[in-house]
Amino acid sequence: MIRRLLITVGVLSLTVIRLAWAEPLPTAAPEEVGMSSERLARIGDMIRKGVDKGEIPGAVVLVARHGKIAYFESIGMRDTTKDAPLDKDAIFRIYSMTKPFTSVAAMMLVEEGVITLADPISKYLPAFANMEVGVETFDPASGKTVFKRVPAERPITVQDLLRHTAGFVYGIFGTTGVHQAYKDVDMDILDMSPEEFDKRLASMPLLNQPGTTWEYGHSTDVLGRVVEAASGMTLGEFFEKRITGPLGLDDTAFWVAPEKQDRIAEPIPNSDPGVPLGYLDITKKPSIDAGGQGLASTVGDYARFAQMMLNGGELDGTRILGRKTVKFMASDHVGDLKHGPRFLPGPGYTFGLGFGVRTDDGLAVVPGSPGEYYWAGYGGTYFWIDPKEDLIAVYMMQSITQRNYYRLLFKTMVLQALVDEG
Repeated sequence: MIRRLLITVGVLSLTVIRLAWAEPLPTAAPEEVGMSSERLARIGDMIRKGVDKGEIPGAVVLVARHGKIAYFESIGMRDTTKDAPLDKDAIFRIYSMTKPFTSVAAMMLVEEGVITLADPISKYLPAFANMEVGVETFDPASGKTVFKRVPAERPITVQDLLRHTAGFVYGIFGTTGVHQAYKDVDMDILDMSPEEFDKRLASMPLLNQPGTTWEYGHSTDVLGRVVEAASGMTLGEFFEKRITGPLGLDDTAFWVAPEKQDRIAEPIPNSDPGVPLGYLDITKKPSIDAGGQGLASTVGDYARFAQMMLNGGELDGTRILGRKTVKFMASDHVGDLKHGPRFLPGPGYTFGLGFGVRTDDGLAVVPGSPGEYYWAGYGGTYFWIDPKEDLIAVYMMQSITQRNYYRLLFKTMVLQALVDEG
């Protein structure tokens, strides 16, 4: 009996070890999925040059097509101060790549009839019931700009949060009176309780009337609070129970447990001078599960999430969303609405429900397919999903000042490696 028990424990231990080192998706030779091994190798060459020049510490990259990994490499250093090499299972601060997770969580509740996109958010978060909009006008008598607050013409809806038309901003990314109001009250939300976040943000003026203008800001943080209020769980609990747990995303959470902290990828010290924010401390539990910015994750975990979306909401027999919901999320939800100069999806793109969505073959500064959707993170992470090419790609590093340059290079290097007809 004891011998049988020991054998069982040994088998289970080996199984755990295998699972810990398992590839996130099946693998294939690049040529089996219509890609060139020689051309994919250019990705590694490009990253090594950046590492050798001291521009970036390193990166983990993954490309999968037709559900199979064609390229998965880790290059450079996880921590340059410790001379620690970067491994494929390195954990990164993914910042705004948290937003797609929160958006999926909200749409799961929509599918279940718990919330609707037309609901005013004050139905779940009463603090946001009577919002005001900041208005700046020129006073010819004084020759100065006058700032005042006027009532919002309609409530903020759940759809507004998902598509960034609520009127919320990030205070660090502008110079208007509204942006200054955010700076004056310190909207560094990771130091707040959820209740304090609601109270403080609701007291801020909106930049635009709800539903009129695309503006990037705290909308998805508020969406996370809606998910919490509607589900009765913290956002982290919802993710673990409904998304990360079922999909086997063991390294995606709002903080990194002590036994995993030796896998955290770090930036090169002092490599990002003059940036408005430092890097998140993901070694401690935050006061709030920030749905717009708080997750840590790995390339492997994010690839499974992206593949689930590419599959129409299902992976390995686990369905997270219905296929029509996924298509709806990856559609244009901005249309002819106004947007400010910082329209982050960029030329050739619009915005859906939680993702930037490509509308044209051209206009953008990199190749791509109409219908692809993507997002990126402040600390240097990036992914996209291309239904036309049946492809996902995930890129993670930790460099704020170099993030845009290397994202564009990575996407170019991936797409030039396609050699079949799709």
